[in-house]
Amino acid sequence: MPTNLKDALRTKLLIGTLVTTASPEVAEVLALAGFDWLFIDLEHGSLSIRDAQKSIQAVARRCFTVVRVSDATAENIKRVLDTGCDGIIAPHVNSAEEASRIVALAKYPPLGVRSVGLGRAQGYGLAFSDYIASANERTAVIVQIEHKDAVANVDYILGVQGIDAIFVGPYDLSGSMGLLGQVSTDKVLRAIEKVRTACAASKMPFGIFCSTAEQASTEIKTGSRLVAIGTDLMHMANAARTVLEAVRQH
Repeated sequence: MPTNLKDALRTKLLIGTLVTTASPEVAEVLALAGFDWLFIDLEHGSLSIRDAQKSIQAVARRCFTVVRVSDATAENIKRVLDTGCDGIIAPHVNSAEEASRIVALAKYPPLGVRSVGLGRAQGYGLAFSDYIASANERTAVIVQIEHKDAVANVDYILGVQGIDAIFVGPYDLSGSMGLLGQVSTDKVLRAIEKVRTACAASKMPFGIFCSTAEQASTEIKTGSRLVAIGTDLMHMANAARTVLEAVRQH
């Protein structure tokens, strides 16, 4: 396995799932189950940055951890990166200007404007020099395309230096088209395909959220590199329902 997420994005398929619960044990089990990456979600639900850090610590380098910030402010980005995650996902990026600002906030000078802290990422000061020397090269910046405006601007967004992957959010994208939840309609699929094609032309890793294993398999066959399948609670609920139905049938 590559030693950092940026290298892995360029060389292999990464299959993950969303972490939405404040339970380090859940994150640890998902890592032990074999997921390549965990998508720790601070945009939706009740997780805090401290909850995210506990999950990252529980994983203990068994898989990559990527945190979706609640929104791409300087405070959110620097505090999330100080947890020691492998990268961030910035939601609702609709223009090259927004993407450029996010990259700058995630990079130390001279590449950006990230301020210096002494958190877990820096070994609480014990690994300070090593971390700041390598963070710009090791930390992945993933921008999320989930609006029709972002689809229209995808070529400009892809032109921003410092982006390591594009991740499509089909549900919000469908909502921006007046088709909320109808992610399999032709209009939404054409928009996703436009992003996929643009990423392929730019050699940019393409990622997407999938609700089911079948959807994920289809995406992988079409070249998706960064796939997130369902959520922790979806997996728990589906497994519980399957067991319960099997018992009741007997």
